[in-house]
Order: sequence, then structure tokens, then C-alpha cells
Amino acid sequence: MGHKSERPVEPFSDLHVEHGHVRATLLHDPTVEGLDMAIYMDGSASMSGDYAYKKKYNNLIDWFFGRNEVQLPNNVEPQVQWMLEYLATKDRNGLLRVAYWACGPHGKDIELVGELKGVDVQSYKFPGPTFQGKSTNLAPALKDYIVYLRKQMHLGARRGCAVFVTDGEIHDEDDVRRYCNEIAKEINKGTLPKINFILVGVGQGVNEEQMEEICHVEYPGIGHLWCHRIAEEINEVAELVAVLVDESMTVAGGGKITDDKGKVLKLYESRLPAVLEFQIPEGAKSFTLEINGQKFTQPIPEDDDDDDDHH
Repeated sequence: MGHKSERPVEPFSDLHVEHGHVRATLLHDPTVEGLDMAIYMDGSASMSGDYAYKKKYNNLIDWFFGRNEVQLPNNVEPQVQWMLEYLATKDRNGLLRVAYWACGPHGKDIELVGELKGVDVQSYKFPGPTFQGKSTNLAPALKDYIVYLRKQMHLGARRGCAVFVTDGEIHDEDDVRRYCNEIAKEINKGTLPKINFILVGVGQGVNEEQMEEICHVEYPGIGHLWCHRIAEEINEVAELVAVLVDESMTVAGGGKITDDKGKVLKLYESRLPAVLEFQIPEGAKSFTLEINGQKFTQPIPEDDDDDDDHH
């Protein structure tokens, strides 16, 4: 009873109104126009335990005969699925480049998983790279993302953000510094768009001092290219990444929601969450999300107590 559902207008992908409570999900974040995102997961050998799938059996007899086994997700899979689902709301076309880095005999190879959608993420598997790396080299992954971003610029990309997850020490810190200087020069010249790099370390093997040195460099005319955080366990990564992306992508002024009479219903001081929830006055015909001078007006459906849509 009292449940209302209406076709959402962009930038909303889903809208539910029940007894004056509105729950509107953003298809993409209108504060970050033209953003192209990527996720790079560490493919070095030290991560092999996290990529291993565990098996579950119903009982001891099934285990003994190796039958009726159920494969459980590995430690990485749910994290990447969660990140994909969330970060796709920020990406300009809902497709994220996902790859393993630090692969191959010298830890310099990239194994591309693909351009993955933020919907139906449970169907994606992340078993780890085919050839795990013997060392952890970050510069090749940065170069891979820049090559990708240049191609996307011709298709409408106007901003970049790449997330790099690692569980170890970075072995090519000097190369990373040199390449970041080149990237900064290109951003200043306008041949590359504004870019944010996010480095997330996992576990005890991370060299936090080194991460701080990479991330605290300020580039003329740009400020910081990097931000970083450490997760104690792999299962904390996705939430950390979401927080860091939101902090990096914050647009000054936030946004506000008003009803059809201009009354402010909700104010977002800094960032816009992926799901907006607020109360709307009885009889209101629409609400408007205003952000950065842009206005998006969403009609409220007529109340229909016989509506059986319970999504």
C-alpha cells in the first residue's frame, strides 16, 4: 500500500516512493562528467592465496570421494564485484577497464580482464592472472591506463581515475615518479585530462612509507595525483576504494534536492552518494536535484494503492 514507482529520468536509474519516502538511485554521478575509470588488481605471486578458490562439501563422505563439491568465491572476487557495481555509477558509460598488473616473469606485464559493466557483476569471475609476477612494477600499469585513456578521450572521456590494489612493495618507484612527472606536464598542457590515481595497500607486506612518498608528491599546477590508504584485510578493500574515489571526486558545493515549490528537502554539503533518500511533502508532483548549476527534475508518480510492484 502507498508504494509508487515511476520511470526514472537521467541521471537516475531507479526510483521508489513509499509513504512520502523517496529512494532514488543514480545511474551515474552528475558531478563527475565524462569520467573514465579503471581497476588494476595486483597479479604478483604474493596474492595467489587471495585468488585461490575454496571448495565446500556437504559431508565427509562427499569430501572423501570428491563429489558434490561447491566452489566458493575467492577473497578477491566479491571485492572487485562490489567495486565494479559502485564505481560504474561514476563512470561515463558504466564500463570499467579491469586488469591484473605486476604479471609475468618480470612483474611488468598487464593481463586485461576486459571492459566490464557495473550490472550483473555476480556473473564475473576473478581467478587471478594466468602468469603471476615475480615482482611488483607499477609504471607499466600506469602506462596501460594512459594509453586506454587517450583512446577514450576521442569518445568523450574528460576525466580519468584509476584504482591500483597491491599487497607488496613497489619495485619501480623511480620509474613511477618519472612517469608521473610526464603525466603532470601533459595535464598542464591540456593533452591529458585531470586524473586521479588511487593506491590501496592490503595486509602486512605493504611498505606504507613508500606509498606515502609516492602519494604526497605535489605537481605544479595540479597538486596531488595520488591518494592512498591501507586495508588490513582484502575484504576491506572495496569500501576503502569507494571512500577514496568519493573524496577524490568531490565537487565543491555539493548538491541539493528541492520539491516542486522550491523548498529544500535535502542538502549534500560535499559529495553525492549513489543512493539518495529523503522525505517529500504530500501532494508534491516532482523533485529537482540541483548540482553545479545543473538541474534534473524527476516527476513523482500518481499514488496507486493497487500497485503490486515490490522491487
